[in-house]
Amino acid sequence: MSAIEIATAVRAGEQSARSAVEGALRAIREGDGALHAFLLVTEESALERADALDAAIARGEDPGSLAGVPIALKDNLCTIGVPTTCSSQILAGWIPPYNATVVAKLTAAGAIAVGKTNLDEFAMGSSTENSAFGPTRNPWALDRVPGGSSGGSAAAVAAGFVPLAVGSDTGGSIRQPASLCGVVGVKPTYGLVSRYGLIAFASSLDQIGPFAVSVADAALLLEVLAGHDRLDSTSIDRPAPKLVESLEEGISGLRVGVIDDFLTDASTATRRAVGDAASALSAAGALVDHVAIPALLDGLASYYVIAPAEASSNLSRYDGVRYGLRVDADDVEQMNSKTRAAGFGAEVKRRIMLGTFALSAGYYDAYYAQAQRVRTLISEAFARAYSDFDVLIGPTTPGVAFRFGEKSDPLAMYLSDLYTIPSNLAGHPAMSVPFALGEDQLPVGVQILAPALREVVMFRVAAVLESAAPIGVGAPIGLPESVAR
Repeated sequence: MSAIEIATAVRAGEQSARSAVEGALRAIREGDGALHAFLLVTEESALERADALDAAIARGEDPGSLAGVPIALKDNLCTIGVPTTCSSQILAGWIPPYNATVVAKLTAAGAIAVGKTNLDEFAMGSSTENSAFGPTRNPWALDRVPGGSSGGSAAAVAAGFVPLAVGSDTGGSIRQPASLCGVVGVKPTYGLVSRYGLIAFASSLDQIGPFAVSVADAALLLEVLAGHDRLDSTSIDRPAPKLVESLEEGISGLRVGVIDDFLTDASTATRRAVGDAASALSAAGALVDHVAIPALLDGLASYYVIAPAEASSNLSRYDGVRYGLRVDADDVEQMNSKTRAAGFGAEVKRRIMLGTFALSAGYYDAYYAQAQRVRTLISEAFARAYSDFDVLIGPTTPGVAFRFGEKSDPLAMYLSDLYTIPSNLAGHPAMSVPFALGEDQLPVGVQILAPALREVVMFRVAAVLESAAPIGVGAPIGLPESVAR
């Protein structure tokens, strides 16, 4: 069942919240041994929460728009009383004393968290191979990665464990795994969703967003997550957008630009999917044309200076003193060094070193300041494009899910985010919608990009693409029969 169907049934008393949660927990027990989408399953608290919700409904109370819907949380979202690790040894066993704002909003809306999902350590990666607690596997093919960094959340939805999950997107960490796992993934406008309680990677780029089986479910979840939060200084002071009610408005007369620069290095199947998507939008009444925005391809170089620089600053707090892992030594300097050496994985160390170098005296202007100038040029290039188009489309990723170990070279891995990074640098919304099957019958996502705070239009386009996709693309597929048996 979809999230909307579950919530509707629970609100009407046609299904109990407990039965919905029990179904999710049963699916996780039976299938997650093969995938490792979850780091922790919170069975006891989920069932207690479900019983409390059922009792509230029996008393005639409003259970919320996500009543009884099982949901998975990426393990970089602080959850009171529940270990939150960022898939890092340096936070192993750490239990936050407070909830992230989005966790509090989900609880208020009646959603029931059933566990914390795996990710690349501190959200630094594109495959979920960098987790300190082992990789997550793609439900479509167990020898393939689910993408990253939110690979656990994407896999949990794709496998049918939960209808909804929450992830974070710094350079594509929602959209890229959504594409590789054949689900819907959304990066909202920067500031539309509160980052309070999200353990920071790169603060000017991080944004929380939904994974879902369908566009409508993603719209409902984003309505719950969005809205102003005084606890986040970057939160936009405006109400959450009304997305679900606009999905059927169509796209007649909408101007859609196909980003040619994103097609050059994409696989043949990916290019074909984007072409078919453009044709579907045209058939639905949109005015479709091609556009060249070469500045967007400079985003990769800019991002891999800015993001590591911000990570270097944010991760300096893990010093072995205040919280998390501590490796004792003869003095504070040695303790700090040994703690960080033992607690951080190779990719996190690489990015801290890159960022510290970029911020160091004598190199700040040459690297960090220059990367910020490129970021401005990308925003200006988007602005010019959006003067001619309402939305842009292109591939989410260059190809389908790759095999474990296939991209061991860091640069090859970084190129997985070539098409997703520009939206983070500009602070714009973007989303991936499953639209086709590519090489080896693996899913291909089409990316929709929109100007800041234009989520309503973006979702209208997504709804049309979803309806035009072949039957079975993007549906929860469960596990391969050989594994399920």
